[in-house]
Amino acid sequence: MQPGEYLPEPLVGQRVTVTGAFVPDDYIVVSSRYNDGVEGYWVTGQFRVATAEAPTSLAVAVGWAATEEEALAAAEQLSEDAAERPNDAAALALTGRLISDEGPVPPPQSADPLTLTRMSPAALLSRWSDADGIDVYRPYLVSETASEPLQQITTRPPDQGSGVNWLNIFYAAEWAIFAGFAFYMWYRLARDAWEKEVEDLEDAAAA
Repeated sequence: MQPGEYLPEPLVGQRVTVTGAFVPDDYIVVSSRYNDGVEGYWVTGQFRVATAEAPTSLAVAVGWAATEEEALAAAEQLSEDAAERPNDAAALALTGRLISDEGPVPPPQSADPLTLTRMSPAALLSRWSDADGIDVYRPYLVSETASEPLQQITTRPPDQGSGVNWLNIFYAAEWAIFAGFAFYMWYRLARDAWEKEVEDLEDAAAA
């Protein structure tokens, strides 16, 4: 998958591992995030992917907090930790599930104009401080681990399903019914024509 592309449906929720490093000062809090039915906040970060040829970033949901104060404090601490990381340090291996972009929406009228309520990499990109000339993946990653005091974000694996394409089966059945009806109509017309021809021959013979 290339930066900017939509996440194909079969890949939604798949577990992946990426390597790279978090960008300091680009930890942003997203509100209205539910974890096991409890509303709270996500702390998100810009993860610069190490394996990409051009500078490329992936938005990552790092962890969940019950209050905005906890989320902001965690974001500040994570930013400090990222800033202290040596430039020559080995790339981080980050594992989580890929999720489709939720799309940006304006905040409620009564809220702070900078409030984010959707996990939208496009909206996060507009807030990142280190984003000049970078490519960005459209989906985001939900990390399977969280740093204290954040809690792990609950995610579900994708439904494996039965592998049966019911739409194709429906179309096949529809065509089978149509073909059967067409054959029946042809049979009726052919039989009617044959019966009329027989009647005409009988009438001619009787005359």
